[in-house]
This record gives sequence, C-alpha cells and structure tokens, in this order.
Amino acid sequence: MDQIKKILAPSDLSELSELGVRYALNLAKAIEAEVTVYHVVDYDTLTRYGQRSAASSSFQPPDHHFLERYQKALSGFLMDHVADLSPSVKMREKVELGTPGKSIVELAKSEEYDLMVMSTHGKTGLRMTLGSVTEEVVRTGPCPVLSIRPHEVQRHTGPSNSVADGNT
Repeated sequence: MDQIKKILAPSDLSELSELGVRYALNLAKAIEAEVTVYHVVDYDTLTRYGQRSAASSSFQPPDHHFLERYQKALSGFLMDHVADLSPSVKMREKVELGTPGKSIVELAKSEEYDLMVMSTHGKTGLRMTLGSVTEEVVRTGPCPVLSIRPHEVQRHTGPSNSVADGNT
C-alpha cells in the first residue's frame, strides 16, 4: 500500500461534513499527512444568487465577492468546528464554483490525492447511505474514499467526546 501523504476532505459546511473533516484531520495528524478542506459552491447556488439584467433577460453573475463570501464561510466553519486540530496538521482551504461530485473528483485527479474522507448520511439504501455526491465520488474517484457515518464516529469516540481526543 502506498503511503498516504495528501488527503482531500470535501465539506458542504454542514454539521454532518464536520465529522468527515475532523476525521481527516485526526488521520492526517496520526500519519503526518496534509489535508485540503474543499468546498464546492454549486452552480445552482450561483443561479439562485445571480441577477437578470433589467435591460435584457440575460443572466448576470453575482458580484466578484461571491466566492470570497464562501471562502470566509469555510474559514469560519473550520475555526468554529476544528480549530483544536488546525495547529497540529498541515491544512489548506480551497473554494471553487462547480458541480460538487464532478469538481471533487477532478481536483483529486489533478492534484493527485492519496485518499478522500467524506461524511455520509447513514440512512438506508446506497444513495441515501452515501448521499448522491459521496456516491458519485466513490464511483468515479481516482483514489480510495473513506466514508464516515455519524454513528460510526460516535461508536469510536463515545457519546460526549469528539474524534479529536485520539480515540479513532
């Protein structure tokens, strides 16, 4: 097995995705790898926040601060949820506009990640268990994908502890 040096941890900034990011950071700390926390702003979001020109019916993209706001949101998410791990792991943040599943797979290929760590919904049925984005990444990704289910994290850490305590 090749050594894991680069981990991609996609996040949609939800409470559920925090579990995957936290797990990726703990794993990276244990094996001295680096982590990229990656947030894809879906094109659908762009469409919702875009504007129609008054003079025509053509679509006008949002102002240039659009992705900047999402970068700040990702930084805030990480500060609020995994700041305890940040100093001990080499981590970078990346925000892009795209289609989540496709963008995650493309980034993993282009930057040659060794592993992706993603949270899952933990419900029944393959698509519901993995979620549609995770399912697409597992199916088409260029490297292994470790899917983290909420109850799996709880089982490993106990009901009141976090993964950060090293009980993974």
